Amino acid sequence: MNDKIPASVSEFDAETEERDDAVIGTALRWSLAVFGVIGIVGGAVAFVLTRPEPPPPVIETKLAAVEKREVSQVAIPRVPFTDVTESAGIHFQHENGSRGKKLLPETMGGGCAFFDFDDDGDQDILFVNGQPWPWDNDSKIDGEEQPATLALYQNDGAGQFEDVTKDSGLDISLYGMGAAVGDYDRDGRIDVFVSAVGTNHLFHNEGAGKFRDVTDAANIGGAADEWSSSCGWFDYDSDGDLDLFICNYVKWSREYDESQGFQLVGGGRAYGRPQNFEGTFPYLYRNEGNGKFTEVAEAAGLHVRNTATNVPMAKSLGVTFADFDEDGRIDIIVANDTVQNLLFHNQGDGSFAEVGAIAGVAFDMSGNARGAMGIDAARFRDNNAIGIAIGNYANEMTALYVSHGDQMQFMDEAISTGLGPNTRLELTFGVFYFDYDLDGRLDLFAANGHLEEDINRIQPSQHYKQPQQLFWNCGREQDTEFLPVPAANCGDDLLQPMVGRGAAYADIDGDGDLDVLVLGCGQAPRLLRNDQQLGHHWLRFKLTGTHCNPNAIGAWIEVHLGENILKRQVMPTRSYLSQSELPVTIGLGKSDSVDRVSVHWPDGTTQEIQDVPVDRLIEVRQLGAQLAL
Repeated sequence: MNDKIPASVSEFDAETEERDDAVIGTALRWSLAVFGVIGIVGGAVAFVLTRPEPPPPVIETKLAAVEKREVSQVAIPRVPFTDVTESAGIHFQHENGSRGKKLLPETMGGGCAFFDFDDDGDQDILFVNGQPWPWDNDSKIDGEEQPATLALYQNDGAGQFEDVTKDSGLDISLYGMGAAVGDYDRDGRIDVFVSAVGTNHLFHNEGAGKFRDVTDAANIGGAADEWSSSCGWFDYDSDGDLDLFICNYVKWSREYDESQGFQLVGGGRAYGRPQNFEGTFPYLYRNEGNGKFTEVAEAAGLHVRNTATNVPMAKSLGVTFADFDEDGRIDIIVANDTVQNLLFHNQGDGSFAEVGAIAGVAFDMSGNARGAMGIDAARFRDNNAIGIAIGNYANEMTALYVSHGDQMQFMDEAISTGLGPNTRLELTFGVFYFDYDLDGRLDLFAANGHLEEDINRIQPSQHYKQPQQLFWNCGREQDTEFLPVPAANCGDDLLQPMVGRGAAYADIDGDGDLDVLVLGCGQAPRLLRNDQQLGHHWLRFKLTGTHCNPNAIGAWIEVHLGENILKRQVMPTRSYLSQSELPVTIGLGKSDSVDRVSVHWPDGTTQEIQDVPVDRLIEVRQLGAQLAL
């Protein structure tokens, strides 16, 4: 009975199932719609929350006009320099011992000194020479055994020189470097100190053209294994006699040098880098007044060590002296090769404080040490500013650290004065200030030359022989203060390339202008006579101290000329390994008179000189003055 389902029930279930499916489908569609709306809204919210900030609107501004620095349009005076080396009777040839082994001292050349050894009023010349190395047998010149020695040339007063080395006592052979001249024993005669690779030498001037080696008796020879370079006399303790400062370069020996195996790019042995050699300490010899000296560098605070390694820091090649902060005490500034320069501030108690980094003279503008060689310091402007010029290695500008007032703070103004860009390529050794055109402004001379004969093969911009450079000081009012003097204005002889090292100046012929001497490394020197005919006036001063040191080294001369005060220092120690003349030349330009002259002696006293005639030498004795007629 029940085995057949009624038709009405089956129809009911089918309708119910169909209705349920419709409801479920509708619900599903609404769910999907809701989820879609939620996704869209969520995406929109996420987009709004994560979209990057729109860039700020571009605001156009008017660029300021760039001021172009123009080269000064001023007329450089024509002052020809004539090479008179041979015609003046000079036949010296520097010996650096180079025989192909390429030992570092062979690159450094030697120095020269102008000084009046015979006290006849003119400037004689000393050439410092090297020698062949003792382990080399090739020491013959022109087939004869002729040892290289120092060379002394006597001036006849008109610029003609005679070789008087033989039997002078200076005819000794050593591997010499630099010279310092000064009357250390107050006997009225100028004595000579010679620095060397090995033992240094002091020669006492006996008069009549004779010198006596008093090195051992004076206790001033130094260590036999040291390499001394520039040196100079000054009175650091203000006791009235001359003390001696000596730069030492690096710790060197033949064995160590040869063991390094320095190589040129492309093959062949090269000269060593100073970075591969240890630094050293300088010497400071205090004059005891009895012909003897005591070495006091360490006690005086001159032993500077590397703070990281505690080894000696200095690798010194150049030195000069000045009272940089005008406290009445003379300070020392040292040019170092590949390590920072050192400025020793005199404390007045026999000691010095090293302040080079604080004073701003230790490094270049980027905080790097440079390969420094020669050095000079002078008041090269018509104000109280002192400029320290330092010659540096190739591709490093010559430095010009300038102070203002009596503060021992310096800034390198080499770029702003025009000096830097014009000295970047050259490798500069000797550098000094002098007024070559007698216009009252101090100009600058640079002696240049590379170390490697084959440097042009490796660096096309470099040459072994390089032109010397002369920079004319055209004044602060110009856009460029120091202008390089072209051959048309100074003559071809001055700019003839050579391997320049030591350099000095003096008036060799008594005409009032300053002539130049450059020593070549392993070659002949060059004596360049100043043939200016500008009609400028001048004054020359020879000072004699009675209470201070007899040569008045460290004294300042002030010439009052209208609103200008020209200040010049008695300082033979300048440049590189060399000494310039003790008399001081001051150019006056077109002025044919001066208002007055003041001499500030090293002992702190001041002497006024009135009614000073121009175009002549004035001899000034401390506490008195007389004219050289």
